[in-house]
Amino acid sequence: MIAKYRSDASTSSVRTIAAISLTISLVIGSGDRGMAADQKRGAQLAAMCASCHRLDGRDKGIPSIVGLDKETFAGAMAAFKSGARASSIMRAVALSLSDAEIAILAEYLAAQPREARRQ
Repeated sequence: MIAKYRSDASTSSVRTIAAISLTISLVIGSGDRGMAADQKRGAQLAAMCASCHRLDGRDKGIPSIVGLDKETFAGAMAAFKSGARASSIMRAVALSLSDAEIAILAEYLAAQPREARRQ
């Protein structure tokens, strides 16, 4: 009877470990898909920015936004959105983006390398 109890406890532990492992792998897998989707969405949003801002890191009068850290970018967009920072074009752009889209765009732009040589 003790052997049967140990076998049941062992089987239960194996099942618990398997269930936890499966749950963790599903969470990690869905996170990877979410990150890929955010990268794709970030690239789509950045394409809109490219009509004025160069996405190669070069500055030709309009500041480059690639490689900008997330907090700086998100803060600037919040300032444009609230009107604390003046620019009618950037205010319209900021108002057209949700906070989630700004966060995705900030993440995407921060991950892009700035070109070393500025022209």
